Amino acid sequence: MLSFQSSKNVLSLTEDLLVRIYELLAAESDRKSFRLVCREFRRIDTLTRRHLRVIRIEFLPILLRKYPRLQSLDLSACPRIDDGVVSLLLTRVGPGSNSPILGHWAWGLKSLVLSRATGLRFSGLEMLARACPCLESVDVSYCCGFGDREAAALSSAVGLRELNMDKCLQLTDVGLAKIAVGCSKLEKLSLKWCMEMTDLGIDLLCKKCVDLKYLDVSYLKVTNESLHSIASLLKLEVLGLMACPLIDDVGLQFIERGCPSLKVIDVSRCEGVSSSGLIFVVRGHRNLRELNAGYCLSQELSTALLHQMKNLNHLEVIRIDGARISETSFQVISANCKSLVEIGLSKCLGVTNMGIMRLVSACINLRVLNLTCCHSITDAAISAIAYSCRSLVCLKVESCNMITEKGLCQLGSFCLLLEEIDLTDCCGVNDKGLEYLSRCSELSCLKLGLCTNISNKGLSYICFNCLKIHELDLYRCTGIGDDGLEALSNGCKKLRKLNLSYCNEVSDRGLGYIGRLEELSDLEMRALHKITGVGLEAVAVGCKRLADLDMKHCEKVGDSGFWALAYYSKNLRQINLSYCGISDMALCMVMGNLSRLQEAKLVHLSNCTVEGVELALRACCVRIKKVKLFAPLRFMLSSEILEILHARGCIIRWD
Repeated sequence: MLSFQSSKNVLSLTEDLLVRIYELLAAESDRKSFRLVCREFRRIDTLTRRHLRVIRIEFLPILLRKYPRLQSLDLSACPRIDDGVVSLLLTRVGPGSNSPILGHWAWGLKSLVLSRATGLRFSGLEMLARACPCLESVDVSYCCGFGDREAAALSSAVGLRELNMDKCLQLTDVGLAKIAVGCSKLEKLSLKWCMEMTDLGIDLLCKKCVDLKYLDVSYLKVTNESLHSIASLLKLEVLGLMACPLIDDVGLQFIERGCPSLKVIDVSRCEGVSSSGLIFVVRGHRNLRELNAGYCLSQELSTALLHQMKNLNHLEVIRIDGARISETSFQVISANCKSLVEIGLSKCLGVTNMGIMRLVSACINLRVLNLTCCHSITDAAISAIAYSCRSLVCLKVESCNMITEKGLCQLGSFCLLLEEIDLTDCCGVNDKGLEYLSRCSELSCLKLGLCTNISNKGLSYICFNCLKIHELDLYRCTGIGDDGLEALSNGCKKLRKLNLSYCNEVSDRGLGYIGRLEELSDLEMRALHKITGVGLEAVAVGCKRLADLDMKHCEKVGDSGFWALAYYSKNLRQINLSYCGISDMALCMVMGNLSRLQEAKLVHLSNCTVEGVELALRACCVRIKKVKLFAPLRFMLSSEILEILHARGCIIRWD
């Protein structure tokens, strides 16, 4: 507690100094603490805040009035926003002529995120585009119903430089033409999963938006003709072509002769691309920084491709997941691509200890290495990695069963900057190995799923030393119980994501410790047969930021736990209650009270009737976007509720 004199000295600071102090606070929690100190500090927060992510739509008018100088507004967590809400926000709010005009908040707005805002249509988008003259970036990804009319509305934002329309499934060449003509200043455009797009639309885009630096057409059925058009983009730096089934080596030959500024290309999962196509790309772009060719090279890397890679002196990232690779390939890569900071070798055939040793002996600047399912890897390779790559921050060795405590000892001794490690299904990992690994105090993500030889003791080592962990996966770690979770709650206060599924020793006492993790937002706890409503209540009361909860097969949890969930867990967006013992009344409360809920899995609810399920669906039909139901209910629920859900864009999956 500050003394009176200290408080007086702080408050005597000028506004300029307070603003500079506020801007140094990177964490949102620190900024929240700052504005709660006093009115003056809150005023500084109001003057300085430029970014706002809204969690609950009902507070949006108040927040926009409070922060009139916003430059970035994120409404992705507000799926209920629609044209009517937008109209309200851009006009007067409240009775009387003295009501403030909220439209002022839009004047300086530069970035707007509307991802998954499926209730919004062309009228609302047009109002926003016209009300925000400074708008430069818009994200309408995963608005599956968006089509050409919505694209036409967005085209009135003539200053737009960045646009994300991933999975706007109704968008066709007509809509893209509107955007290409109206938003000619575009520099970044993502069209992933816009399945109605053809070569015609891409051709017009490339003719009108000549300043494009980033273009992603992944998963589209475009052909080599589109690559011919894209090759004319002189400023293009990043090109995404993932899983485009109709492009092949001939198309990449166009890229060889075009796109002189290209630095990043992704042709992963393109079935028609081979080493020959990659040769065209590499030969035409000596300044390439990133090459992603995962799961498109069914044969061994060709000698010709390896020869061309000698010229890629600036290559920093290469991903060739699923390829067949030899020790000679490793030798060529290490000898010529010494600037590499990331290598992806997931599920590659031919990866050996000797190959990895040759690779890391020269690529000492590696920061990310993916060796998932490289089953021949042993402690010898891990030791070489640890000794050579002291700057390593991410290591993925899932299903590398021959790694033991010896390899982890080397990592704990040399890779002190390690932030993420995936040891899923590495059965050689034990408590001693975790003790060694705990020396890596910068760890933020640790995956130990299916590591059946670890116990509470090993987890305690991690919790005592690795205080920065925000993601922990303990899936089917049957040796972990309540004592381990006690250590977790005492040490890893910043934990946001936790998987405890099938950890059979966890009981209500353990969930009581989980309830102390105030930052927790994602919890998986499937098939915890010892927990009851008492444990769930502790989680609901303590973890106020919980957004995703999976408690499938938690049969012993009673209604008291679900009542607590409905009352306290207001931020829940996704929930899995399949095979739980929830009753009709509790289900209606959960589905009705959780105002942010977007996705629910409700399969095999043995204590619920058809009428109870229908009532629960009616309680949430305004906002729910995806629901999974027991297949026989398709013929038992009323056609009215099914039509309402479909009309509101809800996707129903039948199990």
